[in-house]
Amino acid sequence: MQNIRIVSLLHYFKKAVFLLGIDLGTSTIKVCLVEAVTGEVVATAASPEQEMPITALKSGWAEQSPEIWWQEVCNAIQKLPLDLRKQVSSVGIAYQMHGLVMIDAKGKAVRPSIIWCDSRATEVGETASQGLGASFCFRRFLNQPSNFTAAKWKWVAINEPKCYESVHKIMLPGDYLAYRLTGEITTTVSGLSEGILWDFHNRFPAYALMDYWGLEAEKLPDICPTFGSQGRITKETAEMLGIPIHTPLMYRAGDQPNNAFSLGVLHPGQVAATAGTSGVVYGVHDAAIYDPLNRINTFVHVNNRHEYIRNGVLLCINGAGRLNAWLRANVTPESSYGTMNALAATAPIGADGLVCLPFGNGTERILQNQPLGAGFFGLDLNRHEKAHLLRAAQEGIVFAMQFGLETMREMGLSVSHIRAGNANLFLSPLFREAFVNTTVATLTLLDTDGAQGAARAAGVGIGAFLTIEEAGSAGLTTIHEESPDPNLIPYYKEAYEKWALTLENQRNCLNPQNHV
Repeated sequence: MQNIRIVSLLHYFKKAVFLLGIDLGTSTIKVCLVEAVTGEVVATAASPEQEMPITALKSGWAEQSPEIWWQEVCNAIQKLPLDLRKQVSSVGIAYQMHGLVMIDAKGKAVRPSIIWCDSRATEVGETASQGLGASFCFRRFLNQPSNFTAAKWKWVAINEPKCYESVHKIMLPGDYLAYRLTGEITTTVSGLSEGILWDFHNRFPAYALMDYWGLEAEKLPDICPTFGSQGRITKETAEMLGIPIHTPLMYRAGDQPNNAFSLGVLHPGQVAATAGTSGVVYGVHDAAIYDPLNRINTFVHVNNRHEYIRNGVLLCINGAGRLNAWLRANVTPESSYGTMNALAATAPIGADGLVCLPFGNGTERILQNQPLGAGFFGLDLNRHEKAHLLRAAQEGIVFAMQFGLETMREMGLSVSHIRAGNANLFLSPLFREAFVNTTVATLTLLDTDGAQGAARAAGVGIGAFLTIEEAGSAGLTTIHEESPDPNLIPYYKEAYEKWALTLENQRNCLNPQNHV
């Protein structure tokens, strides 16, 4: 009987088991219900209908209200069928990474969240790199503090001392959501690593960094497992959301590790990609590797264990879908994304010489935090039209990802086959064509997303799946597979080389002394 899944017994007695997944994104909140016996999605919802606002009080800043996150999570869950909500057996969370949430002793956020694409703390992070030494930071944290969560925490301590004094606990966005659901203040090792708050060498929180900056380690949440008990839904919240009281929260992970899990990317050699607000390539490695220039980052993957190292190596382009959304709002306001994709495809490969650098959503780590900004170059007012702008943008996003992939390959990752969800920019045939022929990697699109991944992961702790691997592959369906076309590769190679030269020239113009 030990190996019989709980879900199988419930299925025998004709009782359905539904798993609730919540994906706290930058633009929207997505939720879904997965039936654990089949792994199939039975209901989905999202909120709000328009993208959640990002407040930028100064250039390079980006903030969102944690209270708005919570309101939209509640709105999204309440859109799911009530009869199914009443049968939820477990909850899982995926969330936007690297943000900072600070709460007081009453659990109220003391300021808006400083989110992932905010670059105000870059110089603060550099103080630790210089004071502790870059080699020390890489050895202990596999990253430089840069503008990650720990540096944002220190920025508040320096610039908002009254606010800092009122802080009881600091959290990641997913930790805050878990707190609102359960009333318990917890985090995960994977979460601490994404904030540069985890010491890989000693396998405990990054006390050396906190001591250097004078940050109180007691303000960190308690650590709970990524897969396993993280608290239970409170009576008040359960009644408001229409789910059973004391339903367990059984999973929490940042959006990119969770996306990799949802695509079955769990072991060395496997690679995932996303192209939503940001563009990401995420590969799994079994060693403590790092990029000595800190352009690519290494974090603890969801299935990492003490004796079984699984780290996620992450390339991030901040301005992917964010650029596409800007073009839609300002260039083609009456068009759907599908219409934009079709129009972009009417322009030739290379957009007839028009080059787009998509770096306008905060400083980019692949550029070593150089504030380059977004821009179009080579614009010919007599030849270029909307189609060229749209194509150059999609190609520019792909080329930026390829620019980072070159570093990932130098770090020892094999990137010949990439998995992605059938969503966002990967819905564009043009984007897919440019992606496979620029990266020269096969692309497999799967019918899944972050909310589905979080839901399936939530089934592990209640015995709905025997293993993490089983949960990661449950219900996955291949939608499309695309391989590089030898006839197109040379054209994209030529376009990429022009793009890379434009990037080099712009970086040299901006700061020739620091350009590497």
